[in-house]
Amino acid sequence: MNQIELKALAKINLGLDVLGRRENGYHDVRMVMQSIYLYDEVRIEKAEPEEISVISNLSFLPTGEGNIAYKAAKLLKDEFQIKEGIKITLNKHIPVAAGLAGGSSNAAAVLFGMNRMFWLGLSQKELMERGVKLGADVPYCIMRGTVLAEGIGEELSVLPAMPKCTVLIAKPPVSVSTKVVYEALDSGNIVKHPDIDGIIEGLQNRDLRQVAASMGNVLEDVTIPMHPVIEDIKNEMKVCGALNAMMSGSGPTVFGLFESRAAAREAQRRIREKSLTKQVYVTSIHSVRRNQNAD
Repeated sequence: MNQIELKALAKINLGLDVLGRRENGYHDVRMVMQSIYLYDEVRIEKAEPEEISVISNLSFLPTGEGNIAYKAAKLLKDEFQIKEGIKITLNKHIPVAAGLAGGSSNAAAVLFGMNRMFWLGLSQKELMERGVKLGADVPYCIMRGTVLAEGIGEELSVLPAMPKCTVLIAKPPVSVSTKVVYEALDSGNIVKHPDIDGIIEGLQNRDLRQVAASMGNVLEDVTIPMHPVIEDIKNEMKVCGALNAMMSGSGPTVFGLFESRAAAREAQRRIREKSLTKQVYVTSIHSVRRNQNAD
């Protein structure tokens, strides 16, 4: 196998709670993560010379050691003393710096793809153990599906699959630093915590409305005052019939859950018409067959 092509899926947070801050600066979280059918295309090829190279359709994206996909390739190349060069091509569709784990998903795809290409024999768990060295979201992006994340985000438990629905994704024309948002959050002053147990119960009951009603994200209290357009987008989605709408991760992307694809299309039209953002996509939940690790 000289090359492999993979889909690196975006994620949304159906619930994001912060329980406290550790002495090392990391936060203890409790989150429900969900992969969606919005993805980057990642191609990995054996190449000459022995170096790692990254090519992207986005000119502003780092392509050297500042790129997490590069770091993922280097991690395995160094550990297993892989002699061949690695060429990584990223055709990115997931908005960057958007709370959708695009970079982490790219890194996960590189770990998964190189494991296959070079017959490294790593299990999913072993890939995830290496992924956490690159970023807290990388192990989830290897696992995908509907998952409870605890600890700093690396303790993962599979949940019942999310009921099928239409998802509207809207990323306003601002970028948010996850580090800055978490540093600005005072976990001791959080007044309202999301109902993570309610989300899990809704998943167990296959009740989309219960899942939607229980959603919440404590980071909205930090990011929305910085960028009020997030609240405007949420409200537009709800007016158009979203069961609920919420910021994903540290933002600024907003997602809405819809029972009707037509209603999601109308919300997409109105958000564009009001110039809240041009980056707005209608997509769907991505479910994982747990006996398979890839598309």
